Amino acid sequence: MGNYFEKLDEQTKEYFKILSPEIPDFLEEYIETSEMKKQAGISVSCGIFYSKLFGDIKWYSSLDHSVAVALIIWNFTKNKKQTLAGLFHDIATPVFKHSIDFMNGDYIKQESTEELTTNVLSTSKEIISLLDRDGIKIEEISDYHIYPIADNDTPRLSADRLEYTLSNGLGVIKLLWNLEEVKEIYQNIEIQRNEEGIEELGFKDIKLAEKFVKNMSKLSSLYITNENKLTMQFLADVMKKMTEKNLITKKDMYNLSEKEVIKRIKNCEEDNISKYFELWENATKINESDIFVKDKYCASIKAKIRYIVPLVVSEGQFVRINEVSNDAKADIERCLNFKTKKYAYFDF
Repeated sequence: MGNYFEKLDEQTKEYFKILSPEIPDFLEEYIETSEMKKQAGISVSCGIFYSKLFGDIKWYSSLDHSVAVALIIWNFTKNKKQTLAGLFHDIATPVFKHSIDFMNGDYIKQESTEELTTNVLSTSKEIISLLDRDGIKIEEISDYHIYPIADNDTPRLSADRLEYTLSNGLGVIKLLWNLEEVKEIYQNIEIQRNEEGIEELGFKDIKLAEKFVKNMSKLSSLYITNENKLTMQFLADVMKKMTEKNLITKKDMYNLSEKEVIKRIKNCEEDNISKYFELWENATKINESDIFVKDKYCASIKAKIRYIVPLVVSEGQFVRINEVSNDAKADIERCLNFKTKKYAYFDF
């Protein structure tokens, strides 16, 4: 294969082989377009990668995630249009990812940047040229929501939700399983029909569905800890302040890498922005409180709960795992009932 796949680290190469033993020939050309390659400079971790608060987490780019989603879709559908829709689903992702949704006030859905996808695709000469060659229309690949295997409503299992659960559990957020366990879980998944007769990814075995749900529930809680929420709000406020001071533009957020943006932040001499950013980088703990704390960087944030209730085969029927497993039901309820203290703050 070409440049992108050759440069992957060994673990990611092995992980991608699990997702799809066959990498379709057409994929590399689309990956190598400039709009897709920009995603290589953005971490899926929404900025937490850059602070000591979160310990040892693995670099995994928005491009890596997008390619992995495409591979999952190809593995299950062998459909070119659906695969490309999965590849492009995050093409409009800005630096620090969902932190920019926080900046836009979109804490719950975290979809405020997705509306730019069609614009990015339609203004790319490289992508348009490839689509014309392949006889594919923009509207067939610009919205992955139209393909239920690629994406569907929470808490159903889709390629997107499956991918970030597997990769986040491989050390991108927390090391919860190894490649052999991922392979065991992944190879137990098939296309099933849900309650509405719509295609959805589901499990053949209850025990493996339980194993998946157990680690999914751990990740679900990690996504909305006060450390995570406060970090995303902090980065959102830094970016907002930088735009107000005309030190960065909205366009920059979509065209620069995170390293380039961080360099601008660190070179900023206004309003102690660089000083506070450095304090956040080196922070090893946050503080929590039931009441607002004055004269500190203090916030109370409600955020999107990410959780999955997959289908599983039981007595020849496709049912939700929480209907046939008390363990899975308890894990899912733990996600939904996870609570943090009302306020979190940095000591600056």
